[in-house]
Amino acid sequence: MINVLIVDDDAMVAELNRCYVARVPGFNCCGVASTLAQATAFVQDASHDIDLVLLDVYMQQESGLDLLPVIRATGRPIDVIMISSASDRATIQTSLHYGVVDYLIKPFQFPRFEEALSNWRNRYNQMEAHSYYEQADVDNLIHSGPPDVADTRRLPKGLTQQTLRTICQWIDGHPEKEFSTDDLANAVAISRVSCRKYLIWLAQINILFTTIHYGATGRPVYHYRLQADQVGLLKQYCQ
Repeated sequence: MINVLIVDDDAMVAELNRCYVARVPGFNCCGVASTLAQATAFVQDASHDIDLVLLDVYMQQESGLDLLPVIRATGRPIDVIMISSASDRATIQTSLHYGVVDYLIKPFQFPRFEEALSNWRNRYNQMEAHSYYEQADVDNLIHSGPPDVADTRRLPKGLTQQTLRTICQWIDGHPEKEFSTDDLANAVAISRVSCRKYLIWLAQINILFTTIHYGATGRPVYHYRLQADQVGLLKQYCQ
């Protein structure tokens, strides 16, 4: 379960955000702070398990931005999503400087809130799945965002629609299966090198989730599994 701390001085907004968090599977509101003093005490107390903070900027006579260096100073792996009506350049630049993972400008609808949490969870899962990274994995972590259908339909050089269709049809037929490059190559009678190129690309656009396994020789073997929320996008490539 992913634990979320909500920091907002407006009780109604805080409750709305708490209800939103409860609607996203896998997330749990572990606390609500209405002042920076409460939030500071919460994040500095190691007994509180916090993965993510939803932070407002305008808090009576205080600024939520002042909590960002406090969080970083703790050394704890806590990420922050800003939720505020503040839309000025200085505020957003400061937020990005401290590494906030998303910024929601009030008012917003639940789908955008859900997208922010889901994107964060996908990145969190990718981080947890690897002990070492290939360049494609790092690129995906740094540059990933919600997949754009128009962009993902354009294949990188060297990939063909026909081969992609064959691979995606096999994956679509085994939605719960975790598989290696060799498993796929043997199943669809396509070379391992070729399959590897398609799998890397499908992972880059967040259709596949990647994990790494080590055998007796210590050589890493990458395993892949379909992201449950990307079935619809995968099916587009099966046609």
